[in-house]
Amino acid sequence: MAKTTASGLGLTQPTTQNINVLHVRAGAPKEKLLYSESDASDRVGGAVGQENQVNCALTVLALDLGTTTGWALRPRDQQIAHGFVSLRPQRFEGGGMRYLRFKRWLSELKGMATDIHAVYFEEVRRHAGVDAAHVYGGLLATLTSWCEHHNIPYQGVPVGTIKKHATGKGNAGKDEVIAAMRAKGHAIADDNEADALALLHWAIETQEA
Repeated sequence: MAKTTASGLGLTQPTTQNINVLHVRAGAPKEKLLYSESDASDRVGGAVGQENQVNCALTVLALDLGTTTGWALRPRDQQIAHGFVSLRPQRFEGGGMRYLRFKRWLSELKGMATDIHAVYFEEVRRHAGVDAAHVYGGLLATLTSWCEHHNIPYQGVPVGTIKKHATGKGNAGKDEVIAAMRAKGHAIADDNEADALALLHWAIETQEA
């Protein structure tokens, strides 16, 4: 797949080849979206099927914020797209460039989806270290200011709430969340991507999204 750097920010332009079509559980809305990726570590899953649905759902974005940010999005055509994007600083970059790349990526995603009606993010209270806490705080500030600018409602959801909904256990491990998302038909390999999908399912199934 050819990659074209966007505005020198280390992002690639989305292409029509990067489409991820995945099922949700029976009875839940389904959607798809063109996939946007950065220069490193991004991926897109394989198609597992499509069904005709009424195009009346809101476009909802779920994020697991971090150096590797997992994302899952349900646009209005009723198919779910998901993946993960690397926000690791590149060589010779200043410390703030990861946040500029993240903001640009959000805007690209919004452009492909036409609009985003709600954003949910994983609310993390404990971090593995100081650096992880700083990165999370910077990404969260970037996300919430971007949402405010575009008048998009946003909500943080505790990690335990997401895990309990996905697996029945509030202290479930990464492998258990991955297994739960695979059981819903999602082809995933990254735990950040699985967390974002679990959050999206929580939003769809509990928030009338």
